[in-house]
Amino acid sequence: MEAGGGGLEEEEQVMSEVHLGCPPHFSSLHVSRFSFSSRPLGASGDDDGDGSGGSVLIAATSDSCGSPDAVAVDKDGDLVLDRRRRNKHARSDYHLLTIQHGVTSSLKSVGLQVWKAALLLADFVLHKSFTSSNFDGVTAIEVGAGTGLVGLVLARVAGRIFITDRGADILDNCLANAHINSSMLKFDEAKVCVRELDWKVSWPPPVGTYDPSDPSLRYLWSANDIEEAEKATVLFAADVIYSDDLTDLFFDTVKKLMSSGAKKVLYLALEKRYNFSLDDLDVVANGYAHFRSFFATQEEHRDAPDGDKPSLVGKQIDLAEVPQYIREYERGKDLEIWEIEYSPEQELQ
Repeated sequence: MEAGGGGLEEEEQVMSEVHLGCPPHFSSLHVSRFSFSSRPLGASGDDDGDGSGGSVLIAATSDSCGSPDAVAVDKDGDLVLDRRRRNKHARSDYHLLTIQHGVTSSLKSVGLQVWKAALLLADFVLHKSFTSSNFDGVTAIEVGAGTGLVGLVLARVAGRIFITDRGADILDNCLANAHINSSMLKFDEAKVCVRELDWKVSWPPPVGTYDPSDPSLRYLWSANDIEEAEKATVLFAADVIYSDDLTDLFFDTVKKLMSSGAKKVLYLALEKRYNFSLDDLDVVANGYAHFRSFFATQEEHRDAPDGDKPSLVGKQIDLAEVPQYIREYERGKDLEIWEIEYSPEQELQ
């Protein structure tokens, strides 16, 4: 998640709903664990016949706010014993995603937190990787990656993933998360490239001499990096829509990325956040209308007159077709995923 600017005054702290179970007033980085298997929650056979597939999470029992260890009850209120861990096959199919993150942060450092839309987009990636070969061996870019959660889930099957954001604190944390998860999720850490991508500079970024041993040079792009990134066919972004100014910069960067090299598709997940607007005298989702102004749906694109068709075309993905794999969050009704494609010929008309 790309961060905004800030002044000299002490900034207000914000906290993701994902971290509500974390220790209060925790000032340093915290570690949460998110669990998943190749079978979605509630799927037939996921409970090994004990009826726990329809259980309701009621309390976490670990000091990690993303803990997979939880007390659950069935529809009759009886305690559910998680027998899946006693099953040899289930144990081999059980994975932990370990994410180091902040519990609270200023608005300019929200990329240090885990947000719901990232978990939703990770579910989407998991579903595609478990049910198809769509992402096998791909080169991909996560834009405004925050903790790098989505990119790390994708790294299990991708050929190369560029995890991008800005700011040394956020990028250092992404790199730490890549190191933590490479052995647990069984991917080659070398195929995860953490790089700084400042949307104010857009694409392509300045070329420097990459040196992982030098903190000031660790996240620079080499000419070869840029060439490889432009071969990417998939872009991912989660929870990057919360400021109109940043939305402008985000789409400027994305359009330049999508117009360079291989044809690309963007998968973008967001959570609509509502506040009362004095201008509208109503409760509105901040920034959502501005976000939607950057692309047309397929129907809107078809009906637009020739010469006035938007260059970006989006399709909202039906979340009923994206099962939940990660246990430690509740989706709610305000999450969305959009599949967005770029038609550069429209800008030439």
